[in-house]
Amino acid sequence: MHRLTTVLLASCLPFAAVAQDAASEATRAAQTAIAKRLPLADPRDEANVMRGRVAEIPGGVIMGKDGRTVWDRRPYAFLDAKQAPDTVNPSLWRQARLNAVHGLFEVVPGKIWQLRGYDISVMTIIRGKTGWIVVDPLLSEEAAAAGWKLFADTVEVKSSKLPIRAVIFSHSHSDHFGGVGGIVNAEQVKRDKNRIIAPHGFSEEATSENVLAGGAMGRRALYMFGSILPPGPAGQVDTGLGPKLSSGTIGYMEPTETVAATGGTLTIDGLAFDFLNAGGTEAPSEFVFYIPAYKALHTTEVVTHNLHNILTLRGAQVRDALRWSKVIDAMLLKWGGQAEVAMASHHWPTWGAGEVSALLANQRDAYRYVHDRTLFLANRGATLHELADQTAEAPVQGADFSTRGYYGTLNHDMKATYQRYFGWWDGNPANFNPLPPEQSAPKYVALAGGAGKLLAAGKAAIAAGDYRWAAELLNKLVFAEPGNGEARAALASAYDQLGYQAESGAWRNYYLAGAASLRGTATDNLSGNGQSRSFVGAIPTAVFFDALATRFDAAKGTTIKGTFQFILPDSKEAVAVVVGGGVEFPRYGVTDARPAATITIDRATLDDVMLGQAQFPALLQSGAIRIDGDRAAFLSWFALHPPADPRFNIVVP
Repeated sequence: MHRLTTVLLASCLPFAAVAQDAASEATRAAQTAIAKRLPLADPRDEANVMRGRVAEIPGGVIMGKDGRTVWDRRPYAFLDAKQAPDTVNPSLWRQARLNAVHGLFEVVPGKIWQLRGYDISVMTIIRGKTGWIVVDPLLSEEAAAAGWKLFADTVEVKSSKLPIRAVIFSHSHSDHFGGVGGIVNAEQVKRDKNRIIAPHGFSEEATSENVLAGGAMGRRALYMFGSILPPGPAGQVDTGLGPKLSSGTIGYMEPTETVAATGGTLTIDGLAFDFLNAGGTEAPSEFVFYIPAYKALHTTEVVTHNLHNILTLRGAQVRDALRWSKVIDAMLLKWGGQAEVAMASHHWPTWGAGEVSALLANQRDAYRYVHDRTLFLANRGATLHELADQTAEAPVQGADFSTRGYYGTLNHDMKATYQRYFGWWDGNPANFNPLPPEQSAPKYVALAGGAGKLLAAGKAAIAAGDYRWAAELLNKLVFAEPGNGEARAALASAYDQLGYQAESGAWRNYYLAGAASLRGTATDNLSGNGQSRSFVGAIPTAVFFDALATRFDAAKGTTIKGTFQFILPDSKEAVAVVVGGGVEFPRYGVTDARPAATITIDRATLDDVMLGQAQFPALLQSGAIRIDGDRAAFLSWFALHPPADPRFNIVVP
């Protein structure tokens, strides 16, 4: 069925208004079992979460200048209840309640503060000799500005107002630099000679990640973070890594300096920082650092209070669990026994030299367990989908909540590690080139004896509490008959129970978002975030044209042949796009001698196009661009780059 037809059908079928299911008996039993198995009443994390709390933003509400709500924790008041409802895994409930605590916290008295609970990430503020050093200014400018105001109103009123001397970006993910414009602007940085410090390779990684595959990643991220779910005990409660994503403006600022791959010591506003390269763990460009004067270790996103993703559900390049474990061990060898507090880019700090060392050792062991158990089983013939079902959780995971799968899981981290070494295929030739789901699903329905029998089998599996099998069966029926309301409702019921039982916030969100999509109840907004001009302008021009090439409609463009030369006067760049055989190949920095057309356009004008603030026909009329040569050929070629539908289907054909 055509995708648009399916979307329209979903919006008008009677099952669109079906409510979510309550927790089943099997789900309640699963919740009781995990609650009995884990020491959920252990008070240490709650004590650390509340330690040093000095102020908060009333209600946890942050508004943008346009009056739009960027952050609002009031709908999450249901998390005040200590007892988990049947519809939430009690271990995830514990994590969500810890992540829900928001405010300004003093980490090292008079020296280090953190702003937590105002984004998925954490902003850290460090006292230098003459001013402030800010680490990871959140995802959005509005959230960062509100956090800084809380800090200034609370801390700076007690002493003379001090300037920001430096900003540190710990790694290349946007929730750790996107809010920088909320605390400093480019003019301030230039005037005051502020230092913007990042790990080596930061600029390219930070601005190019998700650009090439941004459409699909963005769509899947809506499911993973629960952005299309309402908050509530049967909806979005947390991501595991933090409450949720803020919905403001994502900006960018070019670092003034980077720390070498070898790490080393920098003096920042009179304070010594010892850096260790952590690139290739959670992010391609990342470091951790230690401040000897404060005996404080910042573990960025290498060590947080959960098992992280080796491969995120939204999609990304597969990470290296082996290197991850080795970087943590290097931290333990270098600073274990010295550091009296460990803080990160997410979650809450850990205090005490012994506790910090234990945190590092346990996290190291968790990632090493993921890596080594995967290869132990793979080398004995286990395939991607067999690994996790053969593997009990690591011994450390039963004792240390910081290693539990609230975000990444042992299950999908092992599959990702398998993928890193062996790829997507399990080695069985039957699985090398299977039929796509839309082609195989009707055959499965016919084999089952028709839709009625397959539906009955799916419902029987649900009644037996066998939700994974129910989902597998009913997914076949939904892909064969996407308009079958009873099948969709039954599959949604299976997803409900799988979501309720999930300890991972990401798994829960994905299952429940899938159920909401099947019922037509998903709040299917694209995203609350908007990339700023500073972010778009920082995307390397070569990446910009590589991304454009991914949009080329090869099926319609097989007969087009030639070279289109782009000249960008303001950035003094040139790109020759060679087209032929259904492929276009951008050659950055190349000038072709005989192009079909030469397009002279400022890079800033290209940014306007990317931001949706300008269209080529209007730009041609206004003279903002000049085309020499075969204008018709250029326009015909460019018309073959249609934007993708960002609302493409995931749980139906």
